[in-house]
Amino acid sequence: MLAAIQTPAALIDEARMMQNIARMQQRMEALSVRLRPHVKTPKCIEVARRQQAAGARGITVSTLKEAEEFFAAGFDDVLYAVCIAPQKLDRVLALRRAGCALTILIDSVAAADAIVTKGRAADHVFDVMIEVDTDGHRSGVEPDDDALIEIGKVLHRGGMALKGVMTHAGSSYDCSTPEALRQIAEQERSRCVRAAERLRAARLPCPVVSVGSTPTALSALKLDGVTEVRAGVYVFFDLVMANIGVCTPDEVALSVLATVIGHQADKGWTITDAGWMAMSRDRGTATQQTDYGYGAVCGADGNLIDGLVVATANQEHGIVARRDGTVDPRLRQYFPVGTQLRILPNHACATAAQFSHYHVLGPDGAATTWSRFNGW
Repeated sequence: MLAAIQTPAALIDEARMMQNIARMQQRMEALSVRLRPHVKTPKCIEVARRQQAAGARGITVSTLKEAEEFFAAGFDDVLYAVCIAPQKLDRVLALRRAGCALTILIDSVAAADAIVTKGRAADHVFDVMIEVDTDGHRSGVEPDDDALIEIGKVLHRGGMALKGVMTHAGSSYDCSTPEALRQIAEQERSRCVRAAERLRAARLPCPVVSVGSTPTALSALKLDGVTEVRAGVYVFFDLVMANIGVCTPDEVALSVLATVIGHQADKGWTITDAGWMAMSRDRGTATQQTDYGYGAVCGADGNLIDGLVVATANQEHGIVARRDGTVDPRLRQYFPVGTQLRILPNHACATAAQFSHYHVLGPDGAATTWSRFNGW
């Protein structure tokens, strides 16, 4: 089946993906919270439909392009989880007037003022959440900052709908032990709940408390006070997640199919047609306990080949070698020209973004094609 696929190509192991979907859904149900999956990883309608069928409610997006594509496919409960630029409010308004329940995000008074101004001019009430910084990782207002209440008041008094608070513990990607993951998950939960409590104490509405990342979602012991969790990369997993400890390489559902195109036996290299244009330039495992280079190497059957990685990459060339640097001239014998290999990605989001579609491998080995999209 694989022999007919032009390489490099993005492959989804459907059985692994469905197991990943079920695992996350069951965990969220056990913790009594709604799962609002982040669709930025696959950017694929067919994947999202399977998450929805498993019990997910609503979706999270990181671009308005995603919101538009998924709404056109019938997903009408959407959280745009990147602080809105005022210039994008016309696109938000168009989606909402078309029937999309699109919620937008802010973390400043200036952004709140812009939304109120636009809402009044358009005679429209925007649904808005405030981003909370619970770990100093990226953006958001700190839970005890006076700005949190000021933002809430500007929105509420300006006639907009303050939907709640949202946070993302991105620093969980720096963890590598179960204890550290549990600690950051509890920090994410408690600080976001603290922000919600402060808004309510100020007589401001805060019905939604949204937290999430794949590592914290799979590590939290309790989610008291939280109403929903967002997670995305779990649907495929990747080598960064394996290093963090929330999956194993055998659970990674996304890979890149590559073909051997040559060798440098004296250097112990096997050269494939999947360079960084296929794998992406993400080297997220370089600072983790196991550096997989540009990806871990599997046979065409998807089984990991111990010790082999894409050690270096050029635009269209991936150089497979031993991770420990050992020169092994026998690789030419093991993988003659024309051999197909599957490469597991460091960062599933970045690797998937290199492709316009997936080849989805069913339990019988047959491949079907699912479209994905890029853009903003």
